[in-house]
Amino acid sequence: DCNTTGWENIRMTDTMYAKRLGSMLTAVRMPYNSMVSSCIDRYTKKNRSQVSYMLGISEFYMPMIEEEIDRMGLPHELKYLPIIESAMNPKAKSRMGAKGLWQFMFTTGKQYGLKSNNYIDERFDPLKSTRAALTYLKDLYDMFGNWELAIAAYNCGPGNVNKAITRSGGNKYDYDGSFWDVYERLPRETRNYVPLYMGATYAFAYHKAHGVDYPTPPMPLATDTIMINRPLH
Repeated sequence: DCNTTGWENIRMTDTMYAKRLGSMLTAVRMPYNSMVSSCIDRYTKKNRSQVSYMLGISEFYMPMIEEEIDRMGLPHELKYLPIIESAMNPKAKSRMGAKGLWQFMFTTGKQYGLKSNNYIDERFDPLKSTRAALTYLKDLYDMFGNWELAIAAYNCGPGNVNKAITRSGGNKYDYDGSFWDVYERLPRETRNYVPLYMGATYAFAYHKAHGVDYPTPPMPLATDTIMINRPLH
């Protein structure tokens, strides 16, 4: 019963998961398999408190991301990528040097117009990094013609996806297969990345069915801009 108070009492079946994923109107195909099932469990069972926090903070960032997605005419479900990239933290830093909401590496950020120097790092700017990330994702989709492969390439780079296609017997210049057809040839992190994205998308769409609520966002939702005329930290 999805309406029970205690989430421990909520029981889901493979059929229910598959039906829910299949009913989601997304440009990114959401098949149900053991990898996706494991990632759904990660977000709806193991990391429930983190999902609750991200749902709250997304009230601040999602409207801005959705506005940019609309402006560029891209699929709305791309807004869930920062969940697995940075846990919706615009100040996030990885051990490899990726930074910001969308976890841009220095070179890729510079390629997409994000300044990084001793004084400023625009990878931490939520709006500018969102615009850069969506432009990058659009370029990757134009390259592969497939959103699952574009998302995979966002994680490991288009070169690694092209290698996986070639090693799987496909033609990187005219490939009509799916992410799952090249799954075994991709780097290990990327094999987990796309199922994690699907699990996060499911968790945000069906959090109420799993008894996951969220608090008030930890910052004011309404903001304004002021001009300053003196040095300010």
